[in-house]
Amino acid sequence: MTSNPNDTSARLMTLAAKRFRVDASTLAPEDDFFEKLQIDSLQALELLSDVEEAFGVEIPDYELQGVVTFAALAAKIDVRRV
Repeated sequence: MTSNPNDTSARLMTLAAKRFRVDASTLAPEDDFFEKLQIDSLQALELLSDVEEAFGVEIPDYELQGVVTFAALAAKIDVRRV
């Protein structure tokens, strides 16, 4: 199943906005989610758990090194969904 990266980014930003109670319209794919959502690494793990459940994927920790933008995370999700 292939997916449009823009669709994945949009779903990801909506999911993050809901979890951290921010307006999804203020988020952009190129945003650093740590800065934009004002979250720490523990909260990022909670988001990852939500992501894995919502998208039906499992992303190993080593694949997430250096991933800080919604677009980069969406790309990791899409690779796992294929």
